[in-house]
Amino acid sequence: MDKSPSGGKAIARTGMLIRKPVAEVFAAFIDPRITTRFWFTRSSGPLEAGKPVTWEWEMYEASTHVVPKVVEPEQRIVIEWDGYTGRTNVEWEFVPMGPDATFVGITESGWTGTNEELLEHATNATQGFTWTLAGLKAWLEHGVELNLIADRFPNGPEDPYPTR
Repeated sequence: MDKSPSGGKAIARTGMLIRKPVAEVFAAFIDPRITTRFWFTRSSGPLEAGKPVTWEWEMYEASTHVVPKVVEPEQRIVIEWDGYTGRTNVEWEFVPMGPDATFVGITESGWTGTNEELLEHATNATQGFTWTLAGLKAWLEHGVELNLIADRFPNGPEDPYPTR
């Protein structure tokens, strides 16, 4: 096991096509009344550049302090939040794919740790954001709440793979 600090960078990256106009997809990440249908369960307010908010996942008794750095309507959101090893950056990019579809790309970076730890952080973040995008897709395209975030860890994040 490598315990030396990493000189490299770990980046989590995922994306998905959402068959809705860019304004609607963008609003889903800005407006907590929508976001709570597929991701976190509570927010202290909407995302606005320079106005910190708190997001909560009540089922896990977890929260994060979010500082929106950039909010470019229908184009990009950049936040800083509590990552696995301290503050990290998350960026959403919204690319229109015609009038009725949007590709959402999400990137997280900024962790510290050994190469093994960085790999684990990037892998976990990629999985988490993939579940988030799948939930967004189900909600916006079909009006279905899949509860993917809550159901990912039925016994809590400390026990990710329940056994008999």
